[in-house]
Amino acid sequence: MQRKKKSQLAFALQNKLLVRFASVLERGTITGYVLDIGPQFFLIALISDDVRPNGFQCYRLSDIRKLRPDKYARFHETVLKKRGLRLPKKPPIDVSSLAKLLLSANHAFPLVTIHREKAKPGTCEIGRVVEVKKGRITLLEIGPDAAWDDRLETYRLSEITRLDFGGGYEEALYLIGASKYERAVDLIWNPSKPRKARKHLSSEMVMAVGRTGK
Repeated sequence: MQRKKKSQLAFALQNKLLVRFASVLERGTITGYVLDIGPQFFLIALISDDVRPNGFQCYRLSDIRKLRPDKYARFHETVLKKRGLRLPKKPPIDVSSLAKLLLSANHAFPLVTIHREKAKPGTCEIGRVVEVKKGRITLLEIGPDAAWDDRLETYRLSEITRLDFGGGYEEALYLIGASKYERAVDLIWNPSKPRKARKHLSSEMVMAVGRTGK
């Protein structure tokens, strides 16, 4: 079954086909263009319900079902063309392993969203990847109010079922939260230092967490 899914995805990738599929862990269907295929996850350029590109998503091969070419592909492509919207090119994302996928997404985009549908259905965590080590990911998270958390959170890689980045919601959060990022990093790493003494360390702390994206 896994081999069949990979073959279908490879065909869609080679022929630049718009595909539609479902996930056993979520309701509804997903529409997008396949950009890369790894041993565990594959990358798509998501097309939203209102027929616009909306960032990128990575799904586990084991979770997808009903994978097929979208029968309304011509409609979608015509709408995109009339709107003057081009499909985004494949970002510099490494899908060869989940750890490399997380780190490369964190390097290329300001925020990464992780879903853990089996451990915590219907919710997600959004933030900057601090570390991927020993089967775990550490995040500096940002909330729905674009406020950064005052502590780091760690999750098991084995719990991650999906990744999102470069979408409209991540962009909106970072648009507001970017100016507060260095301050949040500084407070976590140096909570006991006076504000003036901490100021010169902010760039160093940012490097510890990783680039804030393009």
